[in-house]
Amino acid sequence: MTARPVVGVFALQGDVREHVSALTSLGVTAVPVRRPGELDDVDGLVIPGGESTTMSKLSIDFGLFDPIAKRIADGMPVYGSCAGMIMLASTVLDGRPDQRSFGAIPMTVRRNAFGRQVDSFEAPVAVAGIEGEPFHAVFIRAPWVESVGDEVTVLGSIERAGVDGAVAPHIVAVRHGAALATSFHPELTGDLRLHELFVGMVREAA
Repeated sequence: MTARPVVGVFALQGDVREHVSALTSLGVTAVPVRRPGELDDVDGLVIPGGESTTMSKLSIDFGLFDPIAKRIADGMPVYGSCAGMIMLASTVLDGRPDQRSFGAIPMTVRRNAFGRQVDSFEAPVAVAGIEGEPFHAVFIRAPWVESVGDEVTVLGSIERAGVDGAVAPHIVAVRHGAALATSFHPELTGDLRLHELFVGMVREAA
C-alpha cells in the first residue's frame, strides 16, 4: 500500500457518493467498485447503506460477490453501514430466502428491525474507541444485531423499541478483526470519526 491508501466503495447501489466524499476528506483515494477488476487495486472496502437484497442480487449479477468474499476472507478491511452491516453478517433474519451475505462478522442481524422508512430516527450513540461526544446517528430502515460471536467486539448500543414494540437495548455497532459495521449512516452526518476509525484499520492492515 502507498502512503495514500485506496479505499473502494461498493457502488452498485446505495449511498456511494456520500462515502466517497467522507473518505476523500480524510486524505485517502476513494474509488467506486462495480467490477471485479476494480476490486484488485483497493486496500479496503466500504459497503454503503441501501437495500441489502438488491445489493446481494447485483453483486452476484455483476460477478462481484465471490471476489469480495475472497478479499474479506484474505483479510481486507471492510466497513458496512446499515445495509452494509447486513451484507457483512453471518446470519440475516427477515431477509429473502435467496439473499446472500459475506459472513465477515459472526453475528445475527435482523433487517428493518427498527421499522420502515417512516420510522427513521436520529439518536446519540456512544461508540467505543471514538473519543468525544456520542455519535449523532441516523437510522433509516435500520437493522440491529441480535447476537454476536465470542470474538466480536460490541462498540455501541441503543435502547429503543423496534417493530416488536418492546423497548430494549440493541447492538448497533460492532467490530470483528478487520471488519467494522454500524446500523446507522455516518456518511449522512458530516461527522468523519467512524470513517477515520476505518481508515486507521486500513493503514494498520498494510
